[in-house]
Amino acid sequence: MGELKEFDVKAEGGNPACGDVVRLWIKLDSNKKKISDIKFKAFGCGACIASASAMSEMTEGKTVGYALKLTREDISKYLDGLPEQKKKCSNFSTEVLQKALKDAV
Repeated sequence: MGELKEFDVKAEGGNPACGDVVRLWIKLDSNKKKISDIKFKAFGCGACIASASAMSEMTEGKTVGYALKLTREDISKYLDGLPEQKKKCSNFSTEVLQKALKDAV
């Protein structure tokens, strides 16, 4: 968790109306093929924050291609499930990740 001072891309998204917001800072390797570092700040419910944390753990050191394919179901599985009413909150981290990486490549 936190911010990167040196990063290649930054993105933000979520649903401010309900209080769920995810901000990402991503540093790519020199070939722009792998995520060398990723930091986040997440605000809102526990599911939103846990999903952003899981997403960052699941993508650091991985290829951009792998990260772009990450789904909310992958995150939910990584977290051993989420309550049905909170599954929409796990969308925000993957949406912001995809937005950031599409801007980077």
